[in-house]
Amino acid sequence: MQQLAAQSNYGLRDEIKAYWSVRAETFDSQPGHEIFSEEERDAWHRLIRKHLGAGEGRKALDLASGTGVVSHLLDDVGFSVTGMDWAEPMLERARAKAKSRARSIRFLMGDAENTMEDDASYDVITNRHLVWTLVDPKAAFVEWHRVLKPGGKLLIVDGDFVNPSWISQLAKKAAALFQSWGIGKKVAHHGPDASLAETHQSILSRVYFSQGARADAVAALLKEAGFTSVAVDTDMRAIHRAQKKNFGFLKGLERATQHRYAICAIK
Repeated sequence: MQQLAAQSNYGLRDEIKAYWSVRAETFDSQPGHEIFSEEERDAWHRLIRKHLGAGEGRKALDLASGTGVVSHLLDDVGFSVTGMDWAEPMLERARAKAKSRARSIRFLMGDAENTMEDDASYDVITNRHLVWTLVDPKAAFVEWHRVLKPGGKLLIVDGDFVNPSWISQLAKKAAALFQSWGIGKKVAHHGPDASLAETHQSILSRVYFSQGARADAVAALLKEAGFTSVAVDTDMRAIHRAQKKNFGFLKGLERATQHRYAICAIK
């Protein structure tokens, strides 16, 4: 990855794309990405219905769809779903997963900051853990506003992964200590290649939200982009409770005390 980043005409956006292309191989094996229990699936369904309502055949665009995890959740509750990602390895896995589950989800290669979709063509736009990676979030939000139909809704699920609470810091240190003693689960969020963790940190240090994607800052940019009724929901407890069973107690505690949120906004 570092060699790629050093090539001429190879910028931050290319590095982000390459990073997620590599991450595709282990993405679905990691808690917090794929759904590992019906309890967690149900918690996600409740969050989606809370902010977007029942699908009822409405058109949804799931940006940075990855292997299609959120796309499948939207399909579960009745949306007509298009997943968009710019990493072909992610799309390959998403299409294979949809085929194996007999789902009619459409997956397209595309850039979340420049979708190339028609004006006012979707009822709903969703994304999970995309905003923190955006190079120009204001431009992206203007693009999403353009693609939504009047009255359409945007649902963002994201978090501040830069500024952990003191509880989160303590839990992370304790988990690392116990793991060094052979106690507890080790969750490798960057897969077996440890160098990817360095790449992740390098990317995080250069994106727009390098100091942390706080909900209030994201909400302010959404308003500037023309969205109204911007509502921040920090109650992710049901999802975190379900995920904790796969993370282990300390890692689950760390995750539950991070600044994670859902933001719903209307065009």
